[in-house]
Amino acid sequence: MSLMSHSAPQSNAPLAQVYLELRDGIAFITFDHVAARNAMTVEMYQSLRKICEDLAKNPAARIAILRGAGGKSFVSGSDIAQFANFETSEDGIRYEAGIDAYLAPLAMLPIPTIAVIDGMAIGGGLVPIAKTLGNCLSASNIALLVAHLGIHIVKRMLLLAELVPAKELLDQGYLLATYPAQELESEAQALAKRLSQLAPITQKVSKLTLARLMSNHLPNCSDLIRECYGSEDFKEGVAAFLAGKPPTWTGK
Repeated sequence: MSLMSHSAPQSNAPLAQVYLELRDGIAFITFDHVAARNAMTVEMYQSLRKICEDLAKNPAARIAILRGAGGKSFVSGSDIAQFANFETSEDGIRYEAGIDAYLAPLAMLPIPTIAVIDGMAIGGGLVPIAKTLGNCLSASNIALLVAHLGIHIVKRMLLLAELVPAKELLDQGYLLATYPAQELESEAQALAKRLSQLAPITQKVSKLTLARLMSNHLPNCSDLIRECYGSEDFKEGVAAFLAGKPPTWTGK
């Protein structure tokens, strides 16, 4: 379930972490990498996996609320800086396989999850919402987005690098609701309270059934991932992004 706002206070903390706060049965999971609009590093993915694995075994956790720090982004995908060290396409294969493994415990979390989107959600940042993170190249992540948004919107996002407005996502049913920033926290708490009053076993079984349905019969796209990460365009895109200049695509 996803709630969205359009403004919030800012933070300048130079951190790159995912942390958990458990209060009154609600697990608050915060993505905190404000300097990079909450882009996910491998270490952050690893922390998210550990947090979700622990929550799955904690009977005190009834609801999970995912949120981004700083008020500018929920999660803006993976941190591009880490791709600068990739040397071959096999680095990309290993990276994608790792991300899928890191995100699996989130998808299989046996409690209801709420994504509080205060700012932008870009790239892999859309995946925790659909699983309610990763590079959107993987088959599982694209399948999630297609199931929630439809193939035509996902094509726009992938082929045109287009940001889809919250209103359109709301109309599509991808977002549960939108609120002004000052109301977002209270509305998330109200939704969490409503969820916590319902049958936990029914919620668990329903959520895991849907997660299993989504993960069945996914195609093997390793050849496509290898082609992307092994290309000259991939290296050019990473270098241009880190240098703050437009890339020059060659199709190679």
